[in-house]
Amino acid sequence: MLALAGGAAGVRPAPGQRLTATEVGAGAMVVVARRWFSGGEIGVARRPGGQGRFTLTAAGGTYDGAAGVRLAASAQFLLEPGARTGPSLYGGFGIAFAGATSERGAGYLTAVVGLESAPARAAGWYAELGFAGGVRLAAGRRWRRLRSSGQ
Repeated sequence: MLALAGGAAGVRPAPGQRLTATEVGAGAMVVVARRWFSGGEIGVARRPGGQGRFTLTAAGGTYDGAAGVRLAASAQFLLEPGARTGPSLYGGFGIAFAGATSERGAGYLTAVVGLESAPARAAGWYAELGFAGGVRLAAGRRWRRLRSSGQ
């Protein structure tokens, strides 16, 4: 029984199959700009198959000592979505909103480049560098529910 469970965990999609995933992540972020933001972030993402991913993230923290929030959505391109070992690069574009109790909110176009560990495994770390109203740095962990589907 244990051998069957171990074998199933190492199953790779057969040629002609696409790996889909639903992801949940949590981490920390900082935005270096005229006014600094730092806090925790949570996110959800959907990989419909192939090399694409659509993400939504929300971060709560402080803007120069005042309570603040950052919301973002992006479309990303994964270079190696089927990698089961080692780090893999990704990049994308999107939109973001940032606001604080001490100032009006603002919207931004975003660009992100990231590195994540083993995107075809159930969990792994990530690190991102982004541009959206300043330079954004984020790091954390993602948990994935993976499925293979025929084309």
